[in-house]
Amino acid sequence: MTARKKVCIVATVPFALRVFMLAHIQMLAEKYDVTLIANQSAAEGALIIGDHIRIIDVNIARPISLRSDLSALWRLYRIFKVHKFDAVHSLMPKAGLLAMLAAFGSRVPNRIHTFTGQVWANKTGLGRQLLKMLDRLIAACATNLLTDSFSQRQFLIDNKIVPSHKIHVLGNGSVCGVDMQRFRPNSVARGAIREQLAIPEEAIVLLFLGRLNPDKGILDLAQAFAHLWLRVPTTYLLLVGPDEAEMDCAVQKILAHNDALSNYRRVGYTAEPENYMASADIFCLPSYREGFGSVIIEAAAVGLPAVASNIYGVTDAIENGETGLLHEVKDVVAIQDALFKIVTDKKRRSQLAMKARTRASDYFSQPIIVNEMRMFYQRMFANDK
Repeated sequence: MTARKKVCIVATVPFALRVFMLAHIQMLAEKYDVTLIANQSAAEGALIIGDHIRIIDVNIARPISLRSDLSALWRLYRIFKVHKFDAVHSLMPKAGLLAMLAAFGSRVPNRIHTFTGQVWANKTGLGRQLLKMLDRLIAACATNLLTDSFSQRQFLIDNKIVPSHKIHVLGNGSVCGVDMQRFRPNSVARGAIREQLAIPEEAIVLLFLGRLNPDKGILDLAQAFAHLWLRVPTTYLLLVGPDEAEMDCAVQKILAHNDALSNYRRVGYTAEPENYMASADIFCLPSYREGFGSVIIEAAAVGLPAVASNIYGVTDAIENGETGLLHEVKDVVAIQDALFKIVTDKKRRSQLAMKARTRASDYFSQPIIVNEMRMFYQRMFANDK
């Protein structure tokens, strides 16, 4: 009987494993022995424990810390040497750097990293060059590279981070696709969330869902909404997600200055994003950088057209004019104009919504992407023979 291959998946935090890799982990565990490594507690890890899956806690800190990073690197190296994995697969920048260095040093035969966006994309100067150098190091140590969109793949090639033959996209893109059973139109959730947040049924709700920080273009969206509200007072702005940089206070100041604060709603982290999507009418992502924008196709699956930045990654998730509208990055007037076009044209909004859901199902449904990952691993291990 052939021994089961041993696969190790490394992320900085367990949240990334649950959100981005859970379906892949469950699929891989059907055929391989899977070990998960992240900075996690036993309680967090228990959510994805199953047959042929085990969890190892390694303190991989997100902020740069030379002492902590060297300690984590040494720990990963020792783990890889002891367990003799057939493949190590990393995602997230810090986990990728440490895991690929440790896997290279311990001679793991298959070393995979998934790029999901570049923190240096909108930076300048020495910081940009240093971060690019670290991504090149990840790419050099890896034997295989994945990225979650074709435009991001081209961006990495154009910036000489990785040669074209070494980096691939699963299917049409995204890390793990969208669960069409979970993300779908839901009139019950729509009514319940609107009642909970005191939003009238006839209101048009603009939704942002994700981490609130400056790079997500939150303040641009707030300014655009403040002016839009003056023209269409039945619109509401709903921001959902953890606040990482006191964005809520800044948003409130902008809206209060324009008397639009009464139509602003704020919710923190949620484990049920699909319910808030069901409550909305238009999804907004005025981000400055994205690897793909998985949240856009999740919103599309619920039946939301999107208004988002015309940047790499996002352009793979939106078919401009068909499933949503793209605007130039950091352009408040363009954001306002795009929103106005959809808000004031119910027929067009419905057409965009229908096409968005169809495209999410046809191109990005989770079984398609998970099967692409299955075939990727099968081809990779077949080349070991």
